[in-house]
Amino acid sequence: MTPQLAAILLWLLFLLSWHAAMLWTARTVSRERMWLQTLYFAGFVIGFCLLFMRPEWWGQRAAHHPPVWLRPLWDGPSALAWALVAAQLAGFAFAWWARAHLGRLWSGGMTIREDHKVVDTGPYRLVRHPIYTGFIAAILAYALLKASPAALAGGAILTLVMAVKAKAEERFLRRALGAEAYDSYGKRTPMLLPFGPV
Repeated sequence: MTPQLAAILLWLLFLLSWHAAMLWTARTVSRERMWLQTLYFAGFVIGFCLLFMRPEWWGQRAAHHPPVWLRPLWDGPSALAWALVAAQLAGFAFAWWARAHLGRLWSGGMTIREDHKVVDTGPYRLVRHPIYTGFIAAILAYALLKASPAALAGGAILTLVMAVKAKAEERFLRRALGAEAYDSYGKRTPMLLPFGPV
């Protein structure tokens, strides 16, 4: 098995398990505006399309002679490729830890669940958005593994969308759960980088 195939299989397993777990959530009591959620979704679609784009999508000729934006910029040693697969797996594990820790409070969009509260334990004591931290780590590891301009652009777009969405979620949570409770948490916990600036 190649590192590239292992990375793709990890993505498939992760996404299938992630979507299957959507059934395990509490009732929604409040939701952010739909147009804003649609905007973030569009950013995710563009970013993931670039990240996973393959030459075959552009026809038979491109499959044998990939366009420049789909050619790897470098070809690292096998050990580095496997290290990136391990980093991707670690990112997925961190995101799953955070999701399991949230339990029924988790949501894919900006929503408030029944009995929602500020969660500041488990991975949430390390960063305020550990799911995004895990996703970003996995995305960047895969983008570096593919090393094509399209994959690197997709990784950059997805990182930006998640950082912007994390900020928007914080504004939403401050309004819904109370500024005092959320600000107290924000003053002692970094947003995305463990041990980074608060």
